[in-house]
Amino acid sequence: MKGVIPLPATGYIQVHAYESFAQIPLQDVSVSVTATDGTAIALRLTDRSGRIDPIPIPVPERSESLAPNPGERPYTTVNLIARLQNYEQIFIDDLQVFADITTTQDLPMIPLSELPGSRNKSETFNTSRQNL
Repeated sequence: MKGVIPLPATGYIQVHAYESFAQIPLQDVSVSVTATDGTAIALRLTDRSGRIDPIPIPVPERSESLAPNPGERPYTTVNLIARLQNYEQIFIDDLQVFADITTTQDLPMIPLSELPGSRNKSETFNTSRQNL
């Protein structure tokens, strides 16, 4: 149809939260996803397997990634924060989400009891930009 702008494609985010050393799944981890400008996209709690239902994210069409264009990114970046009482917080900046792909992010959470003197400790991960 002439003049109709197609809806953006969709990519997904899935997480796996677990106690870092024992890799025991963690339930009720608060996972918030925001746009890079801080706009809220989703808030979820992990289930007893340490996972959430995949979060849909609007992304550029897959066809935009088929031919290199240095001025454009064929993906959307979001930020993710994971919190659970008595565990180190995790901040992930610029998590990349592609069309028709589920981006899986591991969340190895460290108990604060294993970090002496770290009452409100957090860890930030920056995702490097893809060289596409």
